[in-house]
Amino acid sequence: MVWKNPATIAQLNQSIADTDASALGIEFTDIGTDSMTARMPVDSRTVQPMRILHGGSSVLLAETLGSTACYNTREKKMQYCVGLDINSNHVRSARSGWVTAVARPVHLDRSTQAWEIQITN
Repeated sequence: MVWKNPATIAQLNQSIADTDASALGIEFTDIGTDSMTARMPVDSRTVQPMRILHGGSSVLLAETLGSTACYNTREKKMQYCVGLDINSNHVRSARSGWVTAVARPVHLDRSTQAWEIQITN
């Protein structure tokens, strides 16, 4: 298990209350032994003018999930995690429903981490 500062789903969702993530309807849905999952609606808050999921919304979902997952691997609660670099590929579009993102660690170190986050619909 990678979590050293584990939280419940309710605590994770409370942690993003009144943020850009909550404004887009992002919600955490699962915590596995080495993964964290969140979802986001594809609706008027998250689509571009062509009415398909906006790439920036997808990146916000990934950044929220990656930073939260990173924080929960830290032993000391006074430490926090923020994104250092993000790369995204938008292979398929979504027009409605929900997209689900799953974050899994690729590299966990004392000062840097890398997470792979796959978003599907």
